[in-house]
Amino acid sequence: MSTTTIDPVTLTILNNAYVNVCREMGITMIRTAFSPIFNEGLDFSCVLFDRRGNMIGQAEFCPAQLAASLFIVRWTLEELGVDSFEPGDVVLHNDPYRGGAHIPEHSVIRPVFHEGELFGFVANVGHLAEIGGKAVGSFAADATEVFQEGLRIPPVKIVRRDEPNLELWKLIMANHRTPRNTWGDLNAQIGSLRVAERRVVELCDRYGREFLERASDELMDYSERWMRAEIEAIPDGVYEFTDYMEDDGVVPERVKLHVTVNVVGDRLIVDWTGTDPQVRGPINATYGVTSGATYNAIFHVTDSRIPKNSGAYRPISIIAPPGTVANVVYPGPSVGGNTETHPKLADMVVGALAPALPKRVAAAEGGTACNFLFGGFHPKTGDYYANYHLEGCGWGAKDYDDGNDAIIVTNGNCRNTPVEIFETRYPLRVLEYSLIPDSGGAGRMRGGLGTRRIMRVEAGEGDLQRALRPHQARLRRVGSRGGRDRRPRRGDGEEEGRHRVPHVLGGLRDCVAVKFTNCVLKEGDEVLLESPGGGGYGAAGERDAERLRRDLFEGFVSERAARELYGWQG
Repeated sequence: MSTTTIDPVTLTILNNAYVNVCREMGITMIRTAFSPIFNEGLDFSCVLFDRRGNMIGQAEFCPAQLAASLFIVRWTLEELGVDSFEPGDVVLHNDPYRGGAHIPEHSVIRPVFHEGELFGFVANVGHLAEIGGKAVGSFAADATEVFQEGLRIPPVKIVRRDEPNLELWKLIMANHRTPRNTWGDLNAQIGSLRVAERRVVELCDRYGREFLERASDELMDYSERWMRAEIEAIPDGVYEFTDYMEDDGVVPERVKLHVTVNVVGDRLIVDWTGTDPQVRGPINATYGVTSGATYNAIFHVTDSRIPKNSGAYRPISIIAPPGTVANVVYPGPSVGGNTETHPKLADMVVGALAPALPKRVAAAEGGTACNFLFGGFHPKTGDYYANYHLEGCGWGAKDYDDGNDAIIVTNGNCRNTPVEIFETRYPLRVLEYSLIPDSGGAGRMRGGLGTRRIMRVEAGEGDLQRALRPHQARLRRVGSRGGRDRRPRRGDGEEEGRHRVPHVLGGLRDCVAVKFTNCVLKEGDEVLLESPGGGGYGAAGERDAERLRRDLFEGFVSERAARELYGWQG
């Protein structure tokens, strides 16, 4: 690592400029994309790379995609060759075996030239809501190979010197159920790259390309030094954690995950050896997913002010044996690995480090995105539609505060679609959307609450198909330092009798997970979707009386739970 020769103020200005370029890419996506998964859910990430494939800037979007982009871009450059890129080119790919997170994530990469010389690349990684495959929304809970999960595309040029590759566009849209949305969403991604390219060229004009290259190297070195200092403050040692997925969606047997975190001075070696061989069902994680989960966890327990670029990632080494659930190989399925296995893996790394960093770690979060995918022919337009809906869950409590309620799992950093938008775009009516009392684990600090949503199908004869890939779990959510676990629940019999719920997708009774692919629903059917809460932190008997009174007043904790779990005498 070289020492800094550029003054810190200038480095800070340039780092902020890189971040703002990526943020502006995101704003372009929000305002031009066709699908709510982008303009409401923000399920995309925007990144900036130098010409060697080092990340020099990122915005605060989806952690799983941001980390995977490290491999997506570099491995694409290695495969195609840097010299193959010309001004105006855009490369597209979604191959999970080439560094991607899972097959719905489509990456677009554009070179940035300044005065005829290559400066670097801008990239956008986004989750297309529908890419074909055996199930609508391309999330088959029972997939056993990648071919059932959608159209797989190796790195290819979708735009050549600013001219669309129409043959490739036709091929893609012929294999997607919603080609109009695919066209709009991919063009939004590509458009965001053009915006970023202009901004980077403006920076080169202002500061000079060679100066920016040198400043980028120093920024990465600075981030690396900061991250190494954070790691060095963790006591040296070997920290292990084992957990399980309840099943793989195909075989009803639990799946073992194991991690060993070695802290050696200013380095971390995170080893996933001991994890089960890859399974038949789609909970396998790609190398990009496992790496993303590892980085995600470590960034959560280190200083959030570290500039996020390749330098911050350098002190962290990751071992994920090929052919295991932590590193799926062809042709194993992996669509659920990004949304359901990733949060489990991240929680495990945090759990392993808990003895060394008791004040920095939180109890386990709800651990599932409660993926709810649906599609069919819209009764008003006659057009086919598809949507990928994310549901928030409870986050784990911390030493200093309660867990957050109704938040998308940490690997996503996404938002769910507002009810008003949801009902405008799709033939479903939301009858209830609420927090679930007592769903957060009891403790001195209470776990965050999960959510309850009831939807009624408003479509006529056009049936709806739903593909669901929830992880959550026969296994209990883990509390921290004496806090209670909170098992997700489905709702009592009285509510089930009042509401006609022929297909319960995501609701859990006695902690038994449910997974469906291509369930057909009719007009008037109602769907109950419940998400789990997070674990509690500390002994429940130590909870502050005022906090408990507020919980009771707000309905977050029932009187029965207050008496039985917290010892309330009111």
